[in-house]
This record gives sequence, structure tokens and C-alpha cells, in this order.
Amino acid sequence: MLLLRSLLFHALFYLVTLGLMILFSPVLILPRRWGWPVVPFWARTCLALLRWIVGLKVEVRGLENIPEGGYIVAAKHQSAWETFALLPLFASPTYVLKRELRYIPLFGWYTAKYRQIPVDRGKRSVALARMTEKAGEAVAEGRQILIFPEGTRRPAGAEPRYKHGVAHLYRSLECPVLPIALNSGVYWPRRGWTLYPGTVLVEILPPIQPGLELHACYEHLVSAVEGASDELLREAARRDPDSPVLALVEERWRARGRVFPRA
Repeated sequence: MLLLRSLLFHALFYLVTLGLMILFSPVLILPRRWGWPVVPFWARTCLALLRWIVGLKVEVRGLENIPEGGYIVAAKHQSAWETFALLPLFASPTYVLKRELRYIPLFGWYTAKYRQIPVDRGKRSVALARMTEKAGEAVAEGRQILIFPEGTRRPAGAEPRYKHGVAHLYRSLECPVLPIALNSGVYWPRRGWTLYPGTVLVEILPPIQPGLELHACYEHLVSAVEGASDELLREAARRDPDSPVLALVEERWRARGRVFPRA
């Protein structure tokens, strides 16, 4: 039954996404500020589908830590969940995403319309310079740059692999970095179709203010996000002790020479 509900959600997710993109396609010729509400509406619709079909809810903590104006949002990346679920939290977000996504019909048009920042992963030095330029423009306009510092999804409990891109942006743009911890991988695993009921916990941590050296920013970010995400995994174990994903988390921690507390 759980797999059937999960498959139903996945089917509706893509159908609803396609349907909304077609339904609201006239916004592509309107000024951006008029059409932007379509994007958080889509994200909230997907979250509602998750809640109704799978029983997966969300609890966000630390909303008081969200600053005003332009800044970098650096979030833990455990699943596909955060690629849309974080959008409604911010006034004018823009994602740093793979350039190839621009070539998807309709979806790519929306990313271009709302000025998401494409990155060519095959040209690292050029890509970093281009990303910095576009990110600087976005921050100057008071927008929020959503970026996943590990670059790709990492399974819940796996060894973190942070890249230095966020720290380079922080130093170049001289703006705050807002770290976000989460435990979405317990309920929407990186691989497989099955989704699990429960509550994804999101913790918005105090922003890292401008002025730190590059390495200090990097170390602060990794320590803050990983420490808080580990605590959220422990809380998931207390809330949902029978989750099969937590058994995998325990194995991953053991492989890292750590003990995952189940109580």
C-alpha cells in the first residue's frame, strides 16, 4: 500500500507540474513580478499532495533567522524534496542549477523567465565566474540564492562532501549565508520510489554574517549544517523508530566509525 501511494504521488507530481506549467504559461509573457506567485503555488500544491497521499508533513523551525534582502541560502541536500519545498520560505529565490535543465521544454522556459542561475559543470573555472556574476546581480536586487553546497544529493547519514563554491560566493558577494539543516532523506530517500509518512524537519540556522575568511566560512557552514542535520536525524529516530531508512542511516554512521542512537 505504501508503494502504491508513493507511485500515485509521483504520477500526480509530474502531471500537476506539467498541467500547471501549461495552465499558467501566459505568465511567461508578463512581467516577472506578476507571474512569480505561480512558483510558490506549485510548491505548496506538491507539499499538499505529499500530505494527503503519503502522509508526509513538514515542520520548519528558525523562521526568525531569515534575514531581509539578498543573501545565500545553503541547504543540506538529501532528497528531491528540498528542490521545491524550500521555495515558499523566501520572497524572491533563485536556484543555482545545472545548465541542462534550461533545455527542457516549458520547465526550462520558466527557469529562464524567473532568472534561475544555470551552471555548466564541465567548465569549472568559467562556471564559477559566471555563477558569481549572476549571483551578484541577484543579491543586488534583494534576491535569495538557493544552493546545495554538496552539489548533489547525499543519502541521510552518509559522509558529507561539501564543495567550496558557497564560501567563494560568500567572499565575493560579501553577503550573509543562511544555513539550513533537514532530515528529508529519512522520508524521501535518494534512491527508490517509496516515500514514507512522517514529518520532515527543517531547521533554519542563524546566518553567517559577512567578514569571515573563506576557510572559516566553509568550516562554520559544514559544522552548523551537519551538526543540526544529525540532531534532526536523531529526532526522526525518536519519532519514527520503525522507519526502514533509519536502519540504513545506522549502517552509514557505523561505516564512519560513529554510533547512531535509536532512543
